[in-house]
Amino acid sequence: MTGPLAGVRVVELASVIMTPYAGQLLGDLGADVIKVEHAGMDSSRVMGGGPRVDLSGIALNLHRNKRSLFLDVKTPRGGEVFRRLLVNCDVLLTNLRPGALARLGLSYDDLSSSFPGLVYCQSQGFASDGDDADRPAYDDIIQAMVGMPWLNERVLGQTSYFPSIIGDKIAGLTITYGVLAALVHRERTGQGQKVEVPMFDAVLAFNLVEHLSGATFPGGPAGYTRIMTPHRGPHRTSDGYIAMMPYTDEHWNALFAALERDDIKQRPWFASHRERLLQADRVYRDLAELIAQRTTGEWLELCARLNIPASPVASLDDIVNDPNEHRGVLRDEVHPIVGAYRHINSPVKMSATPESTLRHAPIVAQHTQEILGELGFTDVEIDQLVAEGVAARPDDLA
Repeated sequence: MTGPLAGVRVVELASVIMTPYAGQLLGDLGADVIKVEHAGMDSSRVMGGGPRVDLSGIALNLHRNKRSLFLDVKTPRGGEVFRRLLVNCDVLLTNLRPGALARLGLSYDDLSSSFPGLVYCQSQGFASDGDDADRPAYDDIIQAMVGMPWLNERVLGQTSYFPSIIGDKIAGLTITYGVLAALVHRERTGQGQKVEVPMFDAVLAFNLVEHLSGATFPGGPAGYTRIMTPHRGPHRTSDGYIAMMPYTDEHWNALFAALERDDIKQRPWFASHRERLLQADRVYRDLAELIAQRTTGEWLELCARLNIPASPVASLDDIVNDPNEHRGVLRDEVHPIVGAYRHINSPVKMSATPESTLRHAPIVAQHTQEILGELGFTDVEIDQLVAEGVAARPDDLA
């Protein structure tokens, strides 16, 4: 592997999206990520459909830059092999709940004395020191608990989830920067540590960046008014829709001058940036009425001339099928098993560090023989582990 994390070994004992997404991001940066999985199969392997059950559309990107080790850590022998794997491991990622980790003897307290340099990252729904430590949680539950459906109800008039597994992805990003910070600490001190990222904490902190708002001060109301008005847009033009955002005083002054609408400019809610934010509902209602009077093309031309941010509204199909729309975020790749697929490029570009090598997503157990061999197991010993049901290779699962 190449990339800024080349030489860093990560063991991923996790499933679904949150923690495997962090594993993908670390793999994209060049880490050697070993995905430990068992017969139940990570459900993310079947999300998104596709020609092979364990390499779905989601799995092809989520599990890229990883190697798959089939290992039953619930067995005593599997637990021994897992600890042997950790000997040359830098980071352990897991989203098993605290109770399960304790039963397996894989909690931080169980491992820290034997592996003092290990960055042990534990992520689950809720903090491990709280009453909800072992409470199950998925993205929908966390969205509800941090107020996202409530925000949609305020804006759209209907309680609904955000149409993305945004909680999983926010937590995955938070795990990633937590692990990177711990690796920097270890580089300086030689000391590993436990990194914990409760999904609830990560997503609530994210949601409150703007929505703590007036409630930052005791007694004030929560909710960022500019975001919470139903008139925010995108707005209907005479022939479609447009996302258009005059924001600064210069934008609004230029817009009203070009439209010769000084009468609207004189309305009190346009008096200053602060007033526009406080009375966003009126501001966007007025803007919607203006936008409805011209075509999308006319507005795009005017906004380009006035340097006002604007864009037509794209569909996901438009984006993924048109290189001009996805702007190089996607590229075509050929997987050795499932064939052609779209690869999501890493958005991180570095001027001095070589781009990491792409390792296509593995099938379940694809690297069991290879990884166990690296740990010093002989072919005979690996055959014995397979016979005991502790490990498996792809042919053993056929």
